[in-house]
Amino acid sequence: MSNPTNRRRSAAFAAFLLAGTALGGGAGWLAAPTHAEAQVQTQGGQAQGSQVQQNASAQLSAPQVALPGFGDLVARVKPAVVTITATERVEAEPFRSPFPEGSPQDRMFRRYFGAPEGSRPQAAQALGSGFIIDAGGDIVTNNHVVDGASSVKVTLDDGRELSAKVVGRDPRTDLALLKVEAGDKLPFLNLGNSDKARPGDWVVALGNPYGLGGTVTAGIVSARGRDIHSGPYDDFLQIDAPINRGNSGGPLFGLDGSVIGVNTAIFSPSGGSIGIGFAIPSNLVKTVVTQLKESGHVERGFLGVTTQPVDATMAEALNLKNADGALVAQVQPNSPAAEAGIKAGDVVTAVGGTRVSGPRDLARLIASMAPGTSTELTTRRGGGDQKQVEVKLATLQDGKAKAGQQAGDEGSERGRIGIGLASVEEAGRAGLDLPQGTEGAVVAQVRPGSPAAEAGLQTGDVILGVGDRAVKGPEQAASAIREAGSGGKGAVALRVLRDGQQIFVAVRAGQANKG
Repeated sequence: MSNPTNRRRSAAFAAFLLAGTALGGGAGWLAAPTHAEAQVQTQGGQAQGSQVQQNASAQLSAPQVALPGFGDLVARVKPAVVTITATERVEAEPFRSPFPEGSPQDRMFRRYFGAPEGSRPQAAQALGSGFIIDAGGDIVTNNHVVDGASSVKVTLDDGRELSAKVVGRDPRTDLALLKVEAGDKLPFLNLGNSDKARPGDWVVALGNPYGLGGTVTAGIVSARGRDIHSGPYDDFLQIDAPINRGNSGGPLFGLDGSVIGVNTAIFSPSGGSIGIGFAIPSNLVKTVVTQLKESGHVERGFLGVTTQPVDATMAEALNLKNADGALVAQVQPNSPAAEAGIKAGDVVTAVGGTRVSGPRDLARLIASMAPGTSTELTTRRGGGDQKQVEVKLATLQDGKAKAGQQAGDEGSERGRIGIGLASVEEAGRAGLDLPQGTEGAVVAQVRPGSPAAEAGLQTGDVILGVGDRAVKGPEQAASAIREAGSGGKGAVALRVLRDGQQIFVAVRAGQANKG
């Protein structure tokens, strides 16, 4: 049986040859014309000659578009791009002898193969990129570059190596702010306006891929507003400038030299660049970095609802005219939403006059507002008319159960394997009967069609461990799943409590890899 791909390639190649023949025949280099054709060409030569000359003149006078050169731009911005080395102390696996402790065989084995003094902590290093944003030494990078680090060092473009202090981190947007004391004013970069970046615009990326040091790549903005399921605030610029592991935290420049994004993630089946990269827009970076600089953390508004998209079937079932908005699936007790009278089944279609097309829009709009802010939600219930609801936002707390927020934020690994996580305490209050003393993360939601759904994970399952690592809550579980799914591993083993029985469930991780 013939291969359809080969047939398509053969057809495409044949089409190319036919086009070449048509173009080449006109030039007369593929085949000489017959005598009859020559007569026709001679008879019409005078009439056609002047037209040919006019066409040739028009082609010669047409403006030539040259590709931009980036050398001057790179020379201007490169001094403010840095390499980041984060060191984490990792406890070594405890030494185990196969022989009875204290026996002659045990002592002999330890002497030649073991570590008699016991296990020693080891140092693990992670390399990333960053860039200086003011002369005083403030540096922006990704949170995942420095998360868990016991020490952080920054290597400047001039070769100086400086110790860095972590001023603040924001896991929800994967941003971190560092500070170095250089003793003199440092070159720095300005954060530009990412809203002006258009698909097709040229961009330049600088960073430290695979520890190679200052590396420049170029490409274009491929798309805006990308959701890669890493969290509820996803609004990435997609680029085709090659970025790889180690580029994380490095700047993405427009041709004016301003930073329009922070390179953060790649889509790759193999772990290397295939021309699909993602950068955090600079306008979001400005907002987060300002708060990190002021207080070391980011405060966000909190509404207290779990929402889901409205598809055509759901719109029909709810007697809605349009399949858009954020459908409220659950309202957290005593939350701002509950106090405002919002109920499960309501559809939020706007916040403060800004349209909400889905759960991600709602999460981003609410999170962008300061706690204590009063805003107006436009909602629709069933087939009824729209109504305006006044709500005063609370503060989003890191310890809050994620079932009370839009599925997919920090305590959720929905983006990686397709689940939303809640704490055991919150699940107990919701009526889930668990054995006394149970520790772990409760599966609050499973996205249909996700790797978790295909693996058979169910709502109400309790994740007790990831691989051989025990977890005590949603944040630990999310972190462990991310780590287990990185480094080229395609599957994650989850130890799950279901109906009083512990089982292992293997889930194949997603393909959005950190850069």
